[in-house]
Amino acid sequence: MLNPIDTDKVIRDGGATGRFPDEMHPAAAWWIAACFVVTLRSDQLVVAHDGQPATAKFFDLLCQGAINAQHYACQVLDLGVADEDELVIAMKEADRAPGMRVTTAGDQVTITLYDRAGVPLAERPSLYLIRRMIAEERIPLPVNTECKGSIQPYSEAAR
Repeated sequence: MLNPIDTDKVIRDGGATGRFPDEMHPAAAWWIAACFVVTLRSDQLVVAHDGQPATAKFFDLLCQGAINAQHYACQVLDLGVADEDELVIAMKEADRAPGMRVTTAGDQVTITLYDRAGVPLAERPSLYLIRRMIAEERIPLPVNTECKGSIQPYSEAAR
């Protein structure tokens, strides 16, 4: 990562939290999402955000990272602005797909990662593996263009 983050400090407690721009920057969202897809071996993901202007760049890069994760061709279902309860319901409707939600409060950015059961990701093995992949700069890029996923509005996927 060109601008590394302190993975042990930032990636914890079910996701990633840090002050922008000191501890967390938008490019970290790309890495976190790509590593999340690879760690959970997921080909579908539901994503949401809180609608705050500061969240937009993090959210965009999070979606891009998720569709560029090795050979998973992850379909990212964009729920848009949604709270945690709405995201968990959408995840269940999407055949128990994992999910991610980006929020900001002041200068704190939080990316919460949810497992297939709709609970924040556990430390072992998932968060530990994501933290190690990022710290060791193991980039989970697609192996070819056919392996790249796509982003679509959740409402279109639910039809």
